Amino acid sequence: MEKKNVFGYFLASITIFFWGITFVCTKSLLNDFSALEILFYRFIAAYFGLWIMRPKWIKIDRQDNILFALAGLSGVVLYQFSENIAINFTNASNVSVIVSICPLFTALVAQYFLKENHLNLWFLLGFIISIFGVALVCFNGDATLEFNPAGDFLALFAGICWGFYSMFVSLINRKHYDSICSTRRIFFFAVIFMIPLILIGARISPDTTSNAAKSMIVSFDKVVNAARFSKPMNWINILFLGLVASGFCFSAWNKACNIVGTVKVSCGIYLIPVVTIIFAFFALGEQITWMGGIGAIITIIGLFISEKK
Repeated sequence: MEKKNVFGYFLASITIFFWGITFVCTKSLLNDFSALEILFYRFIAAYFGLWIMRPKWIKIDRQDNILFALAGLSGVVLYQFSENIAINFTNASNVSVIVSICPLFTALVAQYFLKENHLNLWFLLGFIISIFGVALVCFNGDATLEFNPAGDFLALFAGICWGFYSMFVSLINRKHYDSICSTRRIFFFAVIFMIPLILIGARISPDTTSNAAKSMIVSFDKVVNAARFSKPMNWINILFLGLVASGFCFSAWNKACNIVGTVKVSCGIYLIPVVTIIFAFFALGEQITWMGGIGAIITIIGLFISEKK
């Protein structure tokens, strides 16, 4: 059991590392693609990538399709898209801090709907300390905290969606389905739910001045697509986001949740901003200020405290 738990934490750690890198890849892709296009291409690649990883069907009880559909809707479509849209209304630091509250929503949903008791003193103390550390990491000496209702509430909504996604994953894990096949089915429903958004995005004019509308633009123009898909770096970023950060990482995360426990694993989300600033330092040359460095240490301390029984 101890070796199994170590493997679960290893899967969660690898996932957190790759998810921390995704912000850099997405930032690069936003120069040529809208947020909705990135989301759609990312999970299309993930879906077919998981077929290559595990080319087999699994027998699923018909009523369980509701769980897979709800997981795809909450954890992929609503969470990812709300987070991307939120950045158009508020600064990225606000979004990063607010979304980092996900572990609290995960614990609340698990306690209320699954009757799992996670909200003890240590969890709440670690949560407060980690969020303070995450705030220092995200601001990193540059950004300022500004209240922007539309963007901040969208980010908060994204965090709530992740809490419900975690609950649906817990219920799916109780069915003992193969983690790769079950993740692939979640992505299938997510892509289906994205199709109406794609149709709406295709009708938005490229000349729109609304930031929210720009994030939903979907272009089928041959010249535009030929130009942006001819760039090797765009392919590398899309395939990384799809095959690694989505296909592999969501499967690994779901497996880690099954081994260690959804709420305990979700606390690792605190570390995503820490990974991001470290990776950006080495890959992009972005400086880490004393504020960011202290915030990273405080975040890790809070994580260990929240894991204390």
